[in-house]
Amino acid sequence: MTTVGVRRQPRQLSSLLRAVHPRQALALAAGVALLVVLMGRPPREVGVSAAAVLVTQMVAGLIDDVIDARRDRASEAANKPVADGFLPTGNATFAILLLLLLAVPLSLQNGLEAGLFVLATIPVAFVHDMWLQRTVLSFVGWATTFALLAYFVTWGGWANETEGSAPLPGFVAWSAALGVCVHFLTALPDLVVDNRAGTRHLPLRIALRTGAPALLVITLVATVAVTVGFAYSALTVGIAS
Repeated sequence: MTTVGVRRQPRQLSSLLRAVHPRQALALAAGVALLVVLMGRPPREVGVSAAAVLVTQMVAGLIDDVIDARRDRASEAANKPVADGFLPTGNATFAILLLLLLAVPLSLQNGLEAGLFVLATIPVAFVHDMWLQRTVLSFVGWATTFALLAYFVTWGGWANETEGSAPLPGFVAWSAALGVCVHFLTALPDLVVDNRAGTRHLPLRIALRTGAPALLVITLVATVAVTVGFAYSALTVGIAS
């Protein structure tokens, strides 16, 4: 007599945590928190800034998985709970609405101007996932998101006590360039899957001409250069006017 092993499906909570793109959300929240620290803001502002970015990025991650579910299923993309059926689309959509209810007050606690900038990253994510990410303009959503976060950092404060100001143009430009680099870095591991799905975003178009190894080297060199430039600009020239 033999015993047949039964594969247990992941629970809803663990599937939800994977669908919000937690590493990306945490990385951006930590990066924003570091910038707020560099601006000399008190701990409460560092915490609420990081929390606002974390939640809005979780919303963006879920939107991505919901919109791409059919395409991810057809291309057999890995680690996609919505496409795999572990997280039903209805449950994911409900989670988006709940996270939005949390994102709005968290964002506005940074002040009206700053809150609107970080909340604007959500419709940018929707436009990116619906129309831009499968085209040569796939970098636009990433560049815009990072530029909006630059404005969020400098305009941020504590509700009505906010004393923010506009970011320096150089800081915004470096932020947008860093967003493009992150786009390439996150796209590289999925080039084969994206090619199978017919997703012709900018990194894939370049990889089809140069080869994936060459694109990896170019991306790493560009990312290091942009990161150094970003850090040098932030620490010497400054962030805000």
